[in-house]
Amino acid sequence: MATPTLFEPVSAPVPRAPIVIQDQATIPGWVEDLASFRRWAQSADFPARGRFSFLNSELWVDLAMEEFFTHNQVKSAYAFTLQSLLHAKPTGRFVPDRMLLTHPQVNLSTEPDALFFFWETMQTGRIRLVEKIDDGFLELEGTPDMTLEVVSKNSVRKDTVLLRDLYWKAGVAEYWLVDARGEVPRFDILRHESDGYHETPAHAGWQRSALFQHDFQLAREQDPLGKRLFIVKSRPAC
Repeated sequence: MATPTLFEPVSAPVPRAPIVIQDQATIPGWVEDLASFRRWAQSADFPARGRFSFLNSELWVDLAMEEFFTHNQVKSAYAFTLQSLLHAKPTGRFVPDRMLLTHPQVNLSTEPDALFFFWETMQTGRIRLVEKIDDGFLELEGTPDMTLEVVSKNSVRKDTVLLRDLYWKAGVAEYWLVDARGEVPRFDILRHESDGYHETPAHAGWQRSALFQHDFQLAREQDPLGKRLFIVKSRPAC
């Protein structure tokens, strides 16, 4: 039998085996790029529990439950404040977590802890709703005006490195990055500039949002049981 030469065609690569994660979730072998990830995310086989993101060819998974005080309640505090502002002045739509955001041009598909877009942003096609037949709208595609991520112990690199880069490449005007795990909570409104995101200078603990034309502050207090209570304060920008 002749020995194959270096220039002879080789057989097609064997498909990747399914990845089983702690017997709680299985990533099918055919999920290998953004398009296949989106098909999986819209299928009945997509896990109901856990966080799954496609971050520029990196598949990121977190099956841990949210920590109550430093993640779940922090998200709730931001949602309450921003929803209240938008109720008074409905300039756009605030979208809490569990909604898939995809941006094909930067190879991104993830579930932000929250996002916001102006009505005009959707009217101009900068962002759009993606409908799944018989199941309504399960995905947003394009560029929102703001995204919010609350850092957990498993998401430090995702939130502070990967998503910081991808949200910037996607053109998200403001990236709100929160880390409430320490004694002093950290809250940054990152502004989109030509060379990356830049931190908004804080004034006595207040962060200014050009989008909402308000200043915001994340305050740590105590509830009547002596437990941590996070409150997001706001005031009109002067």
